[in-house]
This record gives sequence, C-alpha cells and structure tokens, in this order.
Amino acid sequence: MAELRRELGLRDLTLFAVTSIFGTRWIASAAHAGPGSITLWIGAALFFALPAAIAVGTLTAKYPGAGGLYLWTRNDFGPWHGFLAFWIYWMGIACWFPGAAMFYMSSGAYGLDARYSWLAESRTFVIGASLVAVWIALGTNLVGLRVGKWTQNVGGIASWVLTAVLIVSAGLVWMRRGSATELQLTPSAQWDTVGMWATIAYALSGMELLGMMGAEVRDPARTIRRAAGMAAFLTAGFYSLSTLAVLVLMRPEAVSEMSGLAHAGVAIGEVFGSAWIRPLISVLILLSAIGQFGGLGTGVSRLPLAAGVDHLLPPAFARVHPRWATPYVSILWLGGIASGLLVLMQIGDTMRAAYQALISLMVIAGFAPYLYIFASTWKAGQRLAAMSGISITLLALICCVIPTAEVTNVWLFEAKLLVGTLLVTGSAWLVYRKRGAWGDGQLSRRRGSST
Repeated sequence: MAELRRELGLRDLTLFAVTSIFGTRWIASAAHAGPGSITLWIGAALFFALPAAIAVGTLTAKYPGAGGLYLWTRNDFGPWHGFLAFWIYWMGIACWFPGAAMFYMSSGAYGLDARYSWLAESRTFVIGASLVAVWIALGTNLVGLRVGKWTQNVGGIASWVLTAVLIVSAGLVWMRRGSATELQLTPSAQWDTVGMWATIAYALSGMELLGMMGAEVRDPARTIRRAAGMAAFLTAGFYSLSTLAVLVLMRPEAVSEMSGLAHAGVAIGEVFGSAWIRPLISVLILLSAIGQFGGLGTGVSRLPLAAGVDHLLPPAFARVHPRWATPYVSILWLGGIASGLLVLMQIGDTMRAAYQALISLMVIAGFAPYLYIFASTWKAGQRLAAMSGISITLLALICCVIPTAEVTNVWLFEAKLLVGTLLVTGSAWLVYRKRGAWGDGQLSRRRGSST
C-alpha cells in the first residue's frame, strides 16, 4: 500500500497551523460583540491556545504517527473512546465547512463591487457558491501535499496581508478622526453575547491538526512543538489587532457577522476615497478561505485513515492514493457530509439564523473531543495545561447553546442543536458496532504505531 510522505518542514507547518486556526470570519463576530472581545482573545490565548499547544507537542512526542487525536485517545482510553473522539471531531469539521463557506462567499460578494452586494443576501447564490468553494478547496488537496501545501501557504500569507491592511488603515483613520468605538475592554455579559465567549475560544482551536499530520512532518517531535508555540502567539496577536482595527473603523452594531470585513473595506474606502480597498479586502478574504479549507480538510482527513487501518471503518478509508499519496476516500466523504449539512441547516429559518445554528453545532462537536485531548495531557503529566484546557472547554460547551440575538425561533434553534448532537453521537455508536464487518475488530495497540 502507498504511504504518506514527509513533505512538511517548520515553515510549512507553521503556515499550515496559522492558516488552519486564523479564520477571518471570527474577526467580524468578535467586533460585533464589542471591544470586550479583545480581552477575551487574550484570555483565550493564555488559558486555551497555549495549553492546547503544550498538549499537542506532548502527545505527538508520546504517540508519533498519523491520526493525532484518534491515536492519543485510543491508546489512553481504549478503542471506543478513540473512535468516538474521532467521529465527533470529524463531524464538527464537517459542520465547520458550510458555516465558513457561507461567511466567505457572502463577504466576498459584498466586497467585490457595490453592483454585486445584493448577492451577499441571496440564499441561492451563497449556498451555490459555498458548495463550489468547498469542492474546489478539497479537490486541490487530493493531488498531494507537495502541491497542496502551497494552497495553505498562500492562504496564510493572505490572512497576514489582510491583517496588515486593516491595522494600517485603522491607524490612519484613528489619527484623522479618532475611533468609531469607545474602547471599553470589559467583556459584555449580556445574555445574547455570552455565546460569543465560546466562539472566541473555538476560533483559537486547531492546534490538534498538527498532531494529525505527524506522519508527514520532518522531525515531528521537534517541529510540531515549535510550530504550535509560534502559531499560538501569532494567531492571538492577529485576532486581537484585527478586531481592534475593525472597531476603530466601525461601531459594533454596524458590523455584520456575515459580511463585517467587507463593510470595513467600504468604510476604509470612504475615508480615503480609495475604491480599490474594497475589492482588495474581498480577494484577501477569499484567498484566506481557500487556504483554511485546504488546511482543515487535509488535517481532518487523516483521522478516518487511522480508523480505517484499525478496521473501525470500511477498508476504503485505509487506502492511500497510489499516485498522490493522499487519503482520498476520507476527503471525498468529508466534502459530501459538509455539502449535505449546508443544505439541511437552511430549513425553517433565515440564512443568518441557519448560520448561527451551524456555528453552535460546530462548536459543540469541535470542543467535545478536547475533553479527551486534555485528559490525555493530564495522563502525560502536563497537569496545569490540562486543568486550564478542560475548564475553558466546559465553559465553551455551556455558552454555545445560548442563542444570539439573530435567532428569532429559540425552540427551533435548540432543537437543531439537540438533534444534531444526538445524530453525531448516535451515528458514532452505530458505525462502531459494525466494525466486525470490516475486519477482525482487533486494534493494533502498539504505542506510537504509524500508517
């Protein structure tokens, strides 16, 4: 069988991490919640992102190889727990794709030109463009990391350039007219903004993706530790400074969660009389989206590969493409599930409410496996990092079920979350029970085994 290739060095892995973690859409959400978000960014970095970096570095050194989260949980807590952690996380990323695509396509349409801004509110356009973007991003990563890593690298560079444009523009605006927002940095505790606390913590998640790429990293024990530490520092700085920049340009209530950065581009253009700023920001948003889609799609596809090798999924998931050396079956399945969720979550509510439901379901599925990650970190002896990570994870899970002001039907919102959560966990059990049909069901429990 073809094997995964070690294509990633420190530079590639750091750009991969920053691209996968730093999502420009969270800037708009944080700015919409007010200047207190800046304090939350710093707190989430200290008490969640840094502990996550420590956890990933520790666990990758303890259990090297492809699979990351699945491998760590399986070896520490047994086959069922390893499979459950993998399945929930995988479905969480499937929920992430449609929500992220909706944001980026809406922002991109609004920012390109005033004549096309109406497309940002067109559900047909946003859904159609989102499906195209998801499949283009995943398709480019089918041909291997030798090519695919440059997709992530370009996305990371675009995110950095976008941050620089926002910061420099906001600085010039501040000197000319002052800040549009009174910068009161105490976080708001209003009922309809508490859910943002979970979103900010989730925005700084993604360190675990480095561990999933362990079999494709050169000198993984050393490289992953260094890349995780640098990524934690860089992403926290990018988020904090970008949020501050948007709030200098606009008041929180004027920032749309789905097209806020495009609005910021419009505000910059109006102040300086520069029409080219608006489409530039739009292009940078779209490039960063392509990189992020590629990074997360590539990383999470290694989980089904490891589970397939252990006969917990059909044999096709254990296959690596003979020419491209990629887990192509996993990538195709991820795209299919993400596409289905994108369409189904539109039922019975506005596009903005559907977007909020996708975010909350994504956060629930995305955070639950962190309980396993930090429990493994505790067992590995990193007690302080584990305690901090578990505390923030539990707080985030509580906060994410609180509906935001955009949700007009609370019962429908909560019902979607409940049904979605039950479907994810129930499907995990049903699939796990079928493992005997795909092999002898006997897992290889060799410490640090790789594919």
